[in-house]
Amino acid sequence: MKHVLAHRRSSRRVRSIVDLIGNTPLVRVRAIERGLPDGVELFAKLEYFNPGGSVKDRAAWQMIRDAIADGRLTRDKILIDSTSGNTGVAYAMIGAALGYRIHLVMPSNVSQARKDIAEAFGTHIIYSDPLEQSDGAIRLVRQIVEEDQKSSNPRYFYPDQYSNTSNPRAHYLTTGPELWEATAGRITHFVAGLGTTGTIMGPGRRLRIYNPDIKIIGVEPDDAFHGLEGLKHMASSIVPPIYRPEELDALVRVTTEAGWSMTERLAREEGLFVGQSSGAALAAALDLARTLERGVVVALLPDHADRYNH
Repeated sequence: MKHVLAHRRSSRRVRSIVDLIGNTPLVRVRAIERGLPDGVELFAKLEYFNPGGSVKDRAAWQMIRDAIADGRLTRDKILIDSTSGNTGVAYAMIGAALGYRIHLVMPSNVSQARKDIAEAFGTHIIYSDPLEQSDGAIRLVRQIVEEDQKSSNPRYFYPDQYSNTSNPRAHYLTTGPELWEATAGRITHFVAGLGTTGTIMGPGRRLRIYNPDIKIIGVEPDDAFHGLEGLKHMASSIVPPIYRPEELDALVRVTTEAGWSMTERLAREEGLFVGQSSGAALAAALDLARTLERGVVVALLPDHADRYNH
């Protein structure tokens, strides 16, 4: 089996950068899987190959596309949402490409790279309390939108990525089928981190249609005070309305140290320079793989390490 699977990005002409969202590669991590039983294969889905650099391109594009289609987002509206970084970059990129104005509410301690990228696309950023993390940004954007709705001419469209069903729908329509096709229907376990949770809910639902026996594994930090940016510790966070924990087969808690350690291993041993949430997902996938005699385990790696402060 080849080291890299399902990367069919041939040179082609497209109408817009948004046409390049999706169809990301699946890579077998042979160095990391060394020592596993012969019947177990471990793969990484590399979402930083999206044009905005992360898995959030998929959800942002679906939310914008659906809102344009049903009239909620028009040229006279400003899209506003809270973000810890990656969704904001995706909104900013897509807004610039399609000609829509974007305002973002994000914690002031998100990485400078994410701030710089979003601003480069012409996006206006409103900063929330860094100590409140992503939940603080959610509360602030809700206050802003609530005040805006009281005006005679509201100017904001608020997609609310944590509640918007277009978020998991993006992955139901794209990520799930890609995983099935790339593994030739052999996938047995899908592992992804919990943030907005669309990245685990959407693919899980689609994969279960293909094969009800596929196991869906969610990953969260083991503690409320953690260093795995982009992931939510559900017990201490505002739980996204799109999250359906009953649809998971297991919820794995990963320490900050384990996530960072795997991130370093991926760079040194696989040449994959990814963020800490990616390390957490693959650490959980490896631990799972060690319990199997046969299986095809896929972990979703959300973004590239250049989005983070080091």
